[in-house]
Amino acid sequence: MTDPQIINLNKIGSPELGYITISEAQKDVPFDIKRVYWTYYTPQDVSRGGHAHKNLQQLIVAVAGTITFNTENKNGDKKVFVLNSPNQGLFIPKLIWRDIKFSHNAVLLCLASELYDEEDYFRNYEDFKKLRNDLL
Repeated sequence: MTDPQIINLNKIGSPELGYITISEAQKDVPFDIKRVYWTYYTPQDVSRGGHAHKNLQQLIVAVAGTITFNTENKNGDKKVFVLNSPNQGLFIPKLIWRDIKFSHNAVLLCLASELYDEEDYFRNYEDFKKLRNDLL
């Protein structure tokens, strides 16, 4: 998979008892999980993200609230994804620029394919666009 896409995760339970959603590496998640993190208390007027990864892949779930992703691949194709269900994940492969907006009290859970490595980031949009030009 080379483009971002929504992955529907299995939801087990009922309205009377509540639900559980399970994500398993190489089954629901298309990579081995090496790191898990979550963000919360992000003010809704703040834009996060503003980066791409050279190698990292992610599956991101809005476990609470609504999280909007504006993505752009290395070819310049742009897509918007709105996460607002805890049984849907957004798969983000490597080399995808993203900007993220959070609703009030949104919680983002990220399953990542790699350990943290600052060298894996494109933090400057112009550098990311240069990659596109280098591939032409």
